[in-house]
Amino acid sequence: MQYQSHITLPNDVQATTELGMFVDEVCENVGFDMSTTFKLNLAIEEAVVNVMSYAYPTGTKGDVDIDAEADDEQLKFVISDSGTPFDPTQKGEVDTTLSAEERGIGGLGIHLIRQIMDTINYERVDGKNVLTLRKKLTKNL
Repeated sequence: MQYQSHITLPNDVQATTELGMFVDEVCENVGFDMSTTFKLNLAIEEAVVNVMSYAYPTGTKGDVDIDAEADDEQLKFVISDSGTPFDPTQKGEVDTTLSAEERGIGGLGIHLIRQIMDTINYERVDGKNVLTLRKKLTKNL
């Protein structure tokens, strides 16, 4: 199986509805169940909203590109933007044993993404942030 899809969204969190429909369609095409689709939607939305919120200076319009590719083994989402360089994978692990007050702000989004996705990779390529999230396709035997 080979599958590819693409969407470009503005850096506006109002576009997350469109993003959700895109991820739903991708997951349906690769045969993920509702539970997995829900989790992937959560992870992708978290990653994209972070880009929408922080990649571009306040008041600056910018685009976020999301590419989905699947083969027989995995589904890959590539999220790219030409905003401020930021590698979310450098964020340390969140100590979830601490209370919210002790933990401080931030880090839970990438923690959530790490829990849901099989691999996360960040690169800075040609002036763009490129975040690649992979999920293995499980075969029902």
